[in-house]
Amino acid sequence: MRRIGVDVGGTNTDAVLVDTNRVLAAVKKPTSEDVTSGIVSALTALLDELEGEAGQLDAVVIGTTHFTNAVVQRRDLEHIGALRIGLPSGAALPPFADWPRDLADHVRGSVIMVEGGHEYDGRPFMPLNESDIRQAAKRFRDEGIDSVAIVAVFSPLTSECEERAAEILREVSPDIKLTLSHNLGRVGLLERENAALLNASLRRLAQSTTLAFTEALGTSGIEAPLYMTQNDGTVMRADQAEAFPVYSFSSGPTNSMRGAAHLSGLSDAMVVDVGGTTTDIGHLKAGFPREANTVVEIGGVRTLFRMPDLLSIGLGGGSLVDTEHHTVGPVSVGYGLTSEALVFGGNQLTATDVGVAAGLSQIGSSPASTDSIDEPVISWAMDRIHEMIETNVDRMKVDAIPLPLLAVGGGAFLVPDSIPGISEVIRLEHGSVANAVGAAIAQVSGEVDQVFSGLGREEALERASGIARDRAIAAGADREHLRVVDLEDLPLAYLPGDARRVRVKVVGETVSS
Repeated sequence: MRRIGVDVGGTNTDAVLVDTNRVLAAVKKPTSEDVTSGIVSALTALLDELEGEAGQLDAVVIGTTHFTNAVVQRRDLEHIGALRIGLPSGAALPPFADWPRDLADHVRGSVIMVEGGHEYDGRPFMPLNESDIRQAAKRFRDEGIDSVAIVAVFSPLTSECEERAAEILREVSPDIKLTLSHNLGRVGLLERENAALLNASLRRLAQSTTLAFTEALGTSGIEAPLYMTQNDGTVMRADQAEAFPVYSFSSGPTNSMRGAAHLSGLSDAMVVDVGGTTTDIGHLKAGFPREANTVVEIGGVRTLFRMPDLLSIGLGGGSLVDTEHHTVGPVSVGYGLTSEALVFGGNQLTATDVGVAAGLSQIGSSPASTDSIDEPVISWAMDRIHEMIETNVDRMKVDAIPLPLLAVGGGAFLVPDSIPGISEVIRLEHGSVANAVGAAIAQVSGEVDQVFSGLGREEALERASGIARDRAIAAGADREHLRVVDLEDLPLAYLPGDARRVRVKVVGETVSS
């Protein structure tokens, strides 16, 4: 396996070349405002490290915060339609009902609710009103809406209504972009609908971003299949990423955790990833981030789909140090770190400057500039930084058993050497680019989380495994080398028909490997 991994953060864009278990080259470049030129710069620098020749590559894998930032910052989002199948019972809380008003106003187009849907045991409770769906399709077309989220009640149990509605919408508008909620979320209607709506609003941005990444590879002279990282530590083909951009939410921190596991050889540990703007804290279980089992908010929107359990705090190498109010962060100079921080000849006092003054790192073009920082400032700022990290590591631990902690990211020098509840703080070679390493070594996955009714346990497990395998293959996995890494089934005694919820995840290497 010979891959290039790229991770685009808010401050830096990192790139590495990994050959099996060895990091052959690594670079870190400031993230550009347009993102793409920053990727080109990182790839060019990487090739320079390799004297212009990367060799035969199996893949280039890119992780990006592009889509999360678009939601948080309310930019580059598409005007979308919402089609909910669930009347007469599903009208009390319409789509977008629980969204922040500014975000809803930004993306909400026509909202249409029609009759149809299924009961919790898979029986239809109302025939699908195909005539109303056809009228809805014409309305979307006439309003110029070309991205629609389709949501049906209990569609994770049976997707029949969503699939038929999609057929009708494509008959009216063949080029329409559709997001079907059963491909994304779990049983909860509103949270699953929210995930589908967010996905629909990002489809146009996903297309342009993927095209820009492809052009960046071409500009750099790199020929290899392009993959995008997902928030579970795996990857999917670029064309699949165009259809499911929400799967990239939180992929950056996840990449760091997977990279930390790979570089350390540890599969059970706490991870603290200190970037330029934020610090992300998580727990590795079996080499993958612990998955969140509760509702996760994205830009103020409640969702319930596959997401890592992470805690992000406003602390990074670029965090501003306020000597008047004795605060560190959350405001950061971001990708302006290399021009605005004192150690780079700027005039802003940042956490990086304090770390250099404390003797924890020797970076920057003007390290002597930190000599002007008073000792009391260094003392209270470092105490505040350590307190923030220690407090939030404790929040993310689920038991009292001491665990090792892997300190990664460009600002890892800010992590204290000793933390309560931590057996050992480990700093890794190439830890500053663990995110890019995690992208480079990621496998392809397929996952299903679905309720099955009227089937025996073995048949339900077999059917779920088949769906997960098909999804992994569609995402670019080699069908000959798939393996199940997570399997869980839960009988639902309160439902008829021997109902059970089955969750299966399979992973495998890319086809090109």
